[in-house]
Amino acid sequence: MKYPRIVIAAPKSGSGKTTITCGILRALTNSGLSLCSYKCGPDYIDPMFHRTVLGIPAGNLDTFFTDDDTTKSLFGKSFSGDMAVIEGVMGLYDGIGGVETQGSTYDLARVLKAPVVLVVDAKGTGRSVIAQLRGFLDYDEHNLIKAVILNRTSVAFGNTLGALIENELGIKFLGTIPDMKNQELSSRHLGLVMPEEVPELQDKINTLANLISENLDMESLKNIAFSACSLDIIKDKETRKNVNTKLTLAVARDKVFCFYYRENLEMLKESGVNIVEFSPIADSKLPDNISGILLGGGYPENFLQELSTNDSMKKDIKNAIDKGIPVLAECGGFMYLSETIKNQEGEVYEMVGAINAHVEWKGKLVRFGYVTIDTGELQIKGHEFHYYDTDNNGNSCVATKPVGGKSWECIHSNNGSYIGFPHLYYPSNMQFINNFVEVMKNYGER
Repeated sequence: MKYPRIVIAAPKSGSGKTTITCGILRALTNSGLSLCSYKCGPDYIDPMFHRTVLGIPAGNLDTFFTDDDTTKSLFGKSFSGDMAVIEGVMGLYDGIGGVETQGSTYDLARVLKAPVVLVVDAKGTGRSVIAQLRGFLDYDEHNLIKAVILNRTSVAFGNTLGALIENELGIKFLGTIPDMKNQELSSRHLGLVMPEEVPELQDKINTLANLISENLDMESLKNIAFSACSLDIIKDKETRKNVNTKLTLAVARDKVFCFYYRENLEMLKESGVNIVEFSPIADSKLPDNISGILLGGGYPENFLQELSTNDSMKKDIKNAIDKGIPVLAECGGFMYLSETIKNQEGEVYEMVGAINAHVEWKGKLVRFGYVTIDTGELQIKGHEFHYYDTDNNGNSCVATKPVGGKSWECIHSNNGSYIGFPHLYYPSNMQFINNFVEVMKNYGER
């Protein structure tokens, strides 16, 4: 199958990938194309921007999390519409630890045989851009880089450089995006700000789309995507087990708990789990007739007052856990299940109290990056990124970094529950979900 597709990448972070990707998504949608989108890597927030632009869920694909065949399978199963736009992560060749290719945008492009468009920040430079691009092309073993967009420089000067790029390097120059100043999407300590935090986001995206339509050769961009070679995709190497549509999983999903991989939720659904959403700040109790709880990551530190004062919800969750309901809780979800959270101002808020731990702001990044989690029975991949820490992170599992081999104990695991800081990517080991669904089934049959 053809799967028209394109990767938007850059030489480094901060080049404007997300801003330009969002503008391209809107411009292509305005041209009549039906799109799907993906983020390379573990980031949750960029796909939220994709969903805001597209109105459909966006996925995450990562060659550290999954092998080549699984990565292609996830892509093929979720591909929809006319074309896929894949947003890269960091610099094109920056993979795990910043020193390996695995986990990089380029590695994903290799697996998907996807043509790459480089977004180059050309502010304050001239012909040196050509030397930079030549270096990237020399590193391109699979001949995937097909075009370049110059960002943050004048259109006239950019177009002059573009002619030199095409003449000397033989790749397509798609155009120049001038310095957009107030149109850039802002950064924060965890990737990007949340979409609802951006004032008049839709107006900003529309302005971006108009600017991109005026300055980029969109027809050539589409032609590059539609020229991508056919992709042979192997179906899932493992079959789903425990399919039982009577199982219901309560998933906390609101402005607090919003970090979920689409692939994780889809795997649960394919395993026969019915998902019902609830809000720990807006609802008074858990949904009825559930066999498990999933509390994802997010920003509980921004809503401590609301979480702390919803006593009926806290009590209901605590009672359910005390009775043995299986739970998956990651990062912010783990923090919520603790005894207390102390914020940056030193204010302490009472949480659910299901885990004997106290959380506090550390003023620095405590953990960052990919990890492999060893449960003692299996290994599953994930990542950590948090400025808060606890006095009891659990010792049921061991997390190991892929570069350097540093490891530490983590996660509270009891009767099939996994509660801790690591964000897990379920497709990296299907057996993890098979086991959890079995625990849900046993609980539901009690």
